[in-house]
Amino acid sequence: MLFVVVLLLCAGAAIVARPVCRILGRWGAPVLAGAPLAAFVLLLREQPAIAGGEVLLASAAWVPTLGVDLAFRLDGFSLLFALLVTGIGTLVTLYAGAYFAEKPPATAGRFLSLILLFMTAMLGTVLADNLVVMFLFWEATSLLSFMLVGFDSEKAEARKAALQALIVTGGGGLALFAGILLIGITLGTFSYTEVLGRADELVASPWLTPIIVLILLGAFTKSAQVPFQFWLPNAMQAPTPASAYLHSATMVKLGVFLLARFDQVFAGVPWFGGTLVVVGSLTMLVASFEALRATGFKAVLAQSTVASLGILVMLIGLDSEVAVVATVGFLITHAFYKAALFFCAGNAIHATGEAHLSRLGGLARVLPFTAFAALLASFSMAGLPPFIGFISKEYLFDAQLSSTWSVAPVLVAVIVNSVMVGVAGVVSIRPFFMARRRTLTIRHGETPGLLIGPLALAIGGIALGIVPNVVAATLIAPAVLALTDTPVDVSFSLWHGVTPMLVLSGLVITMGILIAVFWTPIHVTLRRRRILHRLFGDRFYERAFNGTLALASRSTQVLQNGDQHRYTAVVVTSTVAILAVGLLVSGTGLPFVAQGPLRVSVVAVLAIAVAGAVATTLARSLVGALVSVGIVGFASAFVFLLNGAPDLALTQFSVETLLVVILTAVLLRVPLARAHSRTLSERRRDAFIAALFAVFVFVGAASMSATPPNMELSAFFGAASYLEAYGRNVVNVILVDFRAIDTLGEVAVVAFATLAAWALLRRGGAPRPLKTKG
Repeated sequence: MLFVVVLLLCAGAAIVARPVCRILGRWGAPVLAGAPLAAFVLLLREQPAIAGGEVLLASAAWVPTLGVDLAFRLDGFSLLFALLVTGIGTLVTLYAGAYFAEKPPATAGRFLSLILLFMTAMLGTVLADNLVVMFLFWEATSLLSFMLVGFDSEKAEARKAALQALIVTGGGGLALFAGILLIGITLGTFSYTEVLGRADELVASPWLTPIIVLILLGAFTKSAQVPFQFWLPNAMQAPTPASAYLHSATMVKLGVFLLARFDQVFAGVPWFGGTLVVVGSLTMLVASFEALRATGFKAVLAQSTVASLGILVMLIGLDSEVAVVATVGFLITHAFYKAALFFCAGNAIHATGEAHLSRLGGLARVLPFTAFAALLASFSMAGLPPFIGFISKEYLFDAQLSSTWSVAPVLVAVIVNSVMVGVAGVVSIRPFFMARRRTLTIRHGETPGLLIGPLALAIGGIALGIVPNVVAATLIAPAVLALTDTPVDVSFSLWHGVTPMLVLSGLVITMGILIAVFWTPIHVTLRRRRILHRLFGDRFYERAFNGTLALASRSTQVLQNGDQHRYTAVVVTSTVAILAVGLLVSGTGLPFVAQGPLRVSVVAVLAIAVAGAVATTLARSLVGALVSVGIVGFASAFVFLLNGAPDLALTQFSVETLLVVILTAVLLRVPLARAHSRTLSERRRDAFIAALFAVFVFVGAASMSATPPNMELSAFFGAASYLEAYGRNVVNVILVDFRAIDTLGEVAVVAFATLAAWALLRRGGAPRPLKTKG
């Protein structure tokens, strides 16, 4: 019941968001924020039971024949994510209401509806126990992210970034789905709980390698790991509330969530963890380089987010219990300080209309509370005591030093974290406390809605650092227990004595301060060095995307050139070629001895059909050709009638009559006489293709007529029509029940054709007079 209520709260708020904002105006967002807040409280009530090691499971049958149930699981790890989703989601909803306060209520309502739907999809992803259900919510986050990134649809950059994000994450989602299907084929279940309990069977499967590769592709694309990291910084075209929520605190961490879940399953596969360490480390280095080159306020934060995701992926790959504690601790820390910094960046950009970091300055005078929140959040990002970021950074170094890996990850972490300290200093000091280089027009001031989010998260960062045991006991320890299945001592504290981790933290802070002081020369120098940017940017994506469009354009020119004669020739020639290859490969003779006596009536009707076909080819008038084609159709109906199928004959009569009437009416709007549009050589080629096709059709029809029919399907339909479909007319049952989708398609084709004819017929103007030509 808990899972249903939590999901329905957020989904229901999304459904009513637009009318609520239209009716309540700026008070709409605070009212809607009550939904995620209520979900947060309901989830938090389960914390004591989850902390005691309990796992809440709920399941309801959905598609039992495929093994897909609406199954949900709440343990320490999913509870942590769900609380982050709903807690920060509440702040984002409040912030969005203030951010869009001067926009029309419809705009604010549309954004809040999308963000609340996204919240629902996030909750469904982290709470789902069935992997197929998880995938459905997973893909919903990609689709909703596309809509949020492209929210300002009038901007070409927003549309391009939204499409890029959808292609990359959607493509990774398809790979993930393939991996899930292979898991289901291997184990016969899609339940994560069962997969975890039967991990040894999965590891012993011959499908293990493709399963891991496909899951890694899904996770790497979602969490922006090399070589897919380029989409996340480009997605900063989204409005700031979406950036703070999707691309720092929630969505991009879904890949991390998935890897952490399956790290338990693939614990016995050494190269799984090694791959995570290598890819995570490479992502950290590339993102750090790009962060030093970035110019936009949000762009710098986005690149640091990619680096942080690389840290998380690297930590998951390390083989120590401390790494699990470091992963969970850094998840919480990063969500707090990065969402707060995005809020602060949004306030600065909203107030000035300026997004470039170098053009901002002195905003502390007009945005004092925003500057205070940015300063606190940056201290946590830099890992300074007494913030929780300091504790997380010590655990990060401890995890690396206690693993079986060499010093390489430690060196990478020192370099990357030094850059993160530099970034923290620049994004908090430069826009708010350094002198302005140009005059800025302040368009918007601070409002309570714009301040609640950044202040709450920034102050929360220092509060959790002062009383670290609270967060360790209530959130970190249960999450670690869910990931390791064994109790782990989580001693979060500010002081562990003089340790190697403390020395490394001091080194990182010192180097970071130097980077912040010399940011401008470093930035200018790296802007001139584009080697890594060219290698790891979106250059290859752009080439692949533009190449695909060029291929589509070229293939359209060749294949869809508007020449119906060519279309028909290609189809008929391909059919003949396939039939010829089939005959050659089969190597068996075709029987031509007819079964039963010669039926004169059938032969006479077929002769009429042949005469109609020949007349069609010779007719110079479109009306004459149409009547000749109708003769062939009516002759087919008589064949059905002579073979004991009056219902099919009646259907054929009706269709042919309708076709002749409609097409005749259409022809009244077009010239009825036509000259030959084909050259003599083209007509000869057409005649050869038609004759060849006729020969193969005759051979096939004659051989089928001479072959004794297989009555298995007839017997099946005759026996099952009444028992399963409750119909005595076998043909009708086949059309309506056994071939329902096929029949629906045929009806749709006829309906669309009728609508097209109706559109032509209702055009004004008198019908053209009937004319014929020689």
